[in-house]
Amino acid sequence: MGKFVIRSTKTGVKFDLKAGNGEVIATSEVYNSLSACKNGIASVQKNAPIAAVEDQTAEGCAAEKNPKFEIYEDKSGEYRFRLKATNGQIIAVSEGYKAIAGCKNGIESVKKNAADAEIVEEE
Repeated sequence: MGKFVIRSTKTGVKFDLKAGNGEVIATSEVYNSLSACKNGIASVQKNAPIAAVEDQTAEGCAAEKNPKFEIYEDKSGEYRFRLKATNGQIIAVSEGYKAIAGCKNGIESVKKNAADAEIVEEE
């Protein structure tokens, strides 16, 4: 089972969603407060399981309605995804994947793990 790990940074608070094997599958922006970070987690838990997937690397990609996962290619040629909430805000992003299949597996892992993931705060 996955878990959200909340941790402090120099500029605020952020979370990582980790899969059952401990791998980070999605990361948040840096929030100003712990409560804002927890609201971000709640948004991921609500939106990820129902989000459509928009593969922006595919020719003739159809635009999906929010909430959605957007797959894109970064400047270094790696595949990444970002999860957008119903209001269009980005609420989680992935690491870079060498293959698009890995990126799609990451999305499936977020969909599967987010809804009932435990929330832990690192000291």
